[in-house]
Amino acid sequence: MTAQSRKVLQVLNGETLSPPPIWLMRQAGRYLPEYRQTRAKAGSFLDLCYSPDMAVEVTLQPIRRYAFDAAILFSDILVIPDALKRNVRFEEGHGPRMDPIDVSDIVKLDARPVSAHLKPVIETVSRLRRELPEETTLLGFCGAPWTVATYMIAGHGTPDQAPARLFAYQHPEAFDRLLATLAEVSADYLVEQIDAGADAVQIFDSWAGVLGEEEFLRYAVKPVRRMIDSVRARRPDAKIIAFAKGAGILLKDYRQGTNADAIGLDWSVPLSFAAELQSDGPVQGNLDPMRVVAGGQALDDGIDAILQKLGNGPLIFNLGHGITPQADPENVSRLVGRVRGAKR
Repeated sequence: MTAQSRKVLQVLNGETLSPPPIWLMRQAGRYLPEYRQTRAKAGSFLDLCYSPDMAVEVTLQPIRRYAFDAAILFSDILVIPDALKRNVRFEEGHGPRMDPIDVSDIVKLDARPVSAHLKPVIETVSRLRRELPEETTLLGFCGAPWTVATYMIAGHGTPDQAPARLFAYQHPEAFDRLLATLAEVSADYLVEQIDAGADAVQIFDSWAGVLGEEEFLRYAVKPVRRMIDSVRARRPDAKIIAFAKGAGILLKDYRQGTNADAIGLDWSVPLSFAAELQSDGPVQGNLDPMRVVAGGQALDDGIDAILQKLGNGPLIFNLGHGITPQADPENVSRLVGRVRGAKR
């Protein structure tokens, strides 16, 4: 088997498969008892991300259970600011925290130690490619500059990322400099993942939906395009998925603007609009994660609607965002079985 025969790669090359390949965002996570056991041994969340033994183990857990068509590297988007020495930590009950960055800090950011800091993650990628089944696509990933910047500005997540939006208006040059730095180091990071064995990579812009039209172009589209152009200048055959959660109608020109091979769709994207986007190339998504929690008819109906609207074009079946901790693993089995039984 060649790498190009892996199903997710086939779709990223524009093919339509029936049934479509399937993987789930956060498929290695707290809904699985085996993950919770490994997580308890790890100490801190970042220790888990930086331990190749444990990161390989939790990445493989959902593959063993469900034989998903892709495995995604277990890590976190905030390893980049951690590598930039922003004192990232994960606090129980509060999520990620870091030292908020200001204008003077942005000027002093030093990208030189980033690659060395992330060597354990790259080792994880290399080991995963050796240990995964041949037919399983290995996905690397990173956060988009805008989303990573929102955490760096506020020092934590906020509902509408108002601190980052305000900072961008008040200090546009400094903010552009921060985005440029993040785009540069993130592109380098993706190239290292590809060289270590990742078949494709995904760029997560989880907070793109808080941006207005002009800001979306400036802070979400252009930095991701800079990243993708940088990756492709060095690895012309790189396959890249871009996921701008909450972007809605702004997704209309997102593929062309970023030059991504596929675009991820959150569950709020109407399937009629998703079909329009699919006419320009592969799409990924977009089942509501709450349907996996609900199970039963709600789950079946959601799956069937996506397959009916998008199953005749290049589709990677996925959730519209990450699977939630309260999801029943049996519902995931039902999801995988229903998608794979839907031959046309």
